[in-house]
Amino acid sequence: MKKEKTTNNGNLYRKFGIITIIAVFFLILVGGIVRSTGAGMGCPDWPKCFGTWVPPTDVSQLPADYKTIFAVQGREIADFSVFKTWVEYTNRLVGVLIGFLIFLTLLFSLPFRKTDPTVTSFSFLAFVLVGFEGWLGSKVVSTDLHPVLITVHMLVALIIVGVLIYAVARSHKKDLTYQDPTNLNQLNKWIAIILSLSFLQIIMGTQVREAIDIIAKTLGEEQRNLWIDELGMTFYFHRSFSIVVGILNIMFVQRVIKNTAPKHPARLWSKVMLALIGIVVLSGAIMGHFGIPAVLQPVHLLLGSLIVGCQFYIALLVNHSRVLGSNSNSTLKYQHQATT
Repeated sequence: MKKEKTTNNGNLYRKFGIITIIAVFFLILVGGIVRSTGAGMGCPDWPKCFGTWVPPTDVSQLPADYKTIFAVQGREIADFSVFKTWVEYTNRLVGVLIGFLIFLTLLFSLPFRKTDPTVTSFSFLAFVLVGFEGWLGSKVVSTDLHPVLITVHMLVALIIVGVLIYAVARSHKKDLTYQDPTNLNQLNKWIAIILSLSFLQIIMGTQVREAIDIIAKTLGEEQRNLWIDELGMTFYFHRSFSIVVGILNIMFVQRVIKNTAPKHPARLWSKVMLALIGIVVLSGAIMGHFGIPAVLQPVHLLLGSLIVGCQFYIALLVNHSRVLGSNSNSTLKYQHQATT
């Protein structure tokens, strides 16, 4: 009976953990929508919005000198926009929801304290990081969207995803009984390369995003078709570098397939990753040739984040016995199958 209760608790944790991971990716998408719509300063204060917990729906609800009252770094804010205000406020509400979800994930991890305390420790780490992420969000607002803080804000979100993926994967390590890949050290070198390149691409992407924001203020939304021509070398390097990243990921997937058994889950997730890379390259090409459609900007960001999530999960799958502490049954028969 006790073992069955422990199993049920583990299943509940895993299901809720997966929901939380999906929710964090959704928050990344919402954050991308905030950026693509220029709503980052839709609420000039934090945690309230225009001094209230429920933001206004019309400028008449604000004092006449609201631009001065809610000035940021001594500069008057832009004209009130109900659309931008509520886009930003929705982003904050989703962030609060994520905080509650991660807190509940932490509570559901408590049964692992005796069987595998690492699961609980990483769930707690995710909870601490989401609090830090909220604090970063307040600094992004108070500094009028400082570029470095925006980039750090994005990277911390990816770290939270990685921490949650590790905790959830570790919670069902007993089910990971497939054999270790051959040439594991070589695979790990490739994993380190593609993860590093993906993070570099995301960082460059945020810099391109910053440049777009500046150009949008100068040229206006009605001249989106001219934005690309005004972007600097960071954009062209980001675009060209995607080809290199794509080729290296294809080479990595070939090695995963070569060195794992036919039913190894790393194979499936490697194919999912390649599909995401194909879609993100396509979305980038469309943005580059069709005036950076606003609807594609957050999608492009989400796809890049999903790719990093897949890469990290693949890293855990191929290292399950080392990193997750699961069972491994390497046999000569498996090694023969994996190399033929």
